[in-house]
Amino acid sequence: MQNNSEVVFVLQGLNDSLTNRQMYFAFALMSYLFTIFVNLTLIITVCLERTLHEPIYIFLCNLCFNGICGASSFYPKLLHGLLADSNVITYAGCLTQIFVVYCYVFCELTSLTVMAYDRYLAICKPLQYPMLMPVQRVALLLLLTWCFSLLETIIGNILTARLPLCRRHINKIFCTNWEVVKLSCVNTNGSSIYSLVLIFSHSSQIGLILVSYIYLVQATLRLASSRKKFVQTCVPHLATLLIFASSLMFDSIYARYGGGGTHQLLQNLLAAEFLVVPPLINPIIYGINLHQISLLSSSVLGRCCNFFLFKTGFSKMWFRKSFM
Repeated sequence: MQNNSEVVFVLQGLNDSLTNRQMYFAFALMSYLFTIFVNLTLIITVCLERTLHEPIYIFLCNLCFNGICGASSFYPKLLHGLLADSNVITYAGCLTQIFVVYCYVFCELTSLTVMAYDRYLAICKPLQYPMLMPVQRVALLLLLTWCFSLLETIIGNILTARLPLCRRHINKIFCTNWEVVKLSCVNTNGSSIYSLVLIFSHSSQIGLILVSYIYLVQATLRLASSRKKFVQTCVPHLATLLIFASSLMFDSIYARYGGGGTHQLLQNLLAAEFLVVPPLINPIIYGINLHQISLLSSSVLGRCCNFFLFKTGFSKMWFRKSFM
């Protein structure tokens, strides 16, 4: 078998006619641009408005930034593949895509765990919250979130990169660790054991989130004053968790046990759901539910539009004066 560095993978799933692929390209491009737009809008809104410089909104910005990274690991290669004659990716490119995709997944779940811990402190211990969640602790939690996610991803990538490969056809529109491991010529017990470690680790995180919500619900039932805060920040967080976890679980189950008789377009949509839906939906859920963010987002967008119109109008006036 040739050196892995010389391998070029063939990504299957984009074998439709050129007309259909052009239509898919238009939808994918609009989805990608809208995902970037809604996430950046929320990030900019929080950064510009001092009243939103609180831990929960800082963690939310981190979640949106991670969503942009996750979407950017998938859409650019997809858009290129939709217009290319053949959808291929180099071995280095495949490992890079795997790295970014899995870092996004791990960081998303860890961020949601940190946000659940923050909500637990804010609602169950409101008087001690400023002391328990100072700026230094917020920064430390963000640092640990990214370091933990990067470490998990690096270990997984190293284990995958060491495997000699006998085949080069990936039955997906993007690279995943599981699809590359299936192409190996040798025993993959090391990768399987590490997968079990990851499952245990992230199951523990989900367990911590559930325990946090048990205490949150108890506090909400006991104190009427905490109900508004619970609805404003915990309901969007819970919706985000359910959307992400269900998307990821469905993709994992389908990748291993899904039937080959499913229509190819449906297979592609199901495979990419966890990379498409959460980054698009998360900022919308928070923006709709948090009245403060909705108003400030509208205000920021209005100011940006007015600035753009002013600049455009100024340019037109300058052009007329100069050339007429």
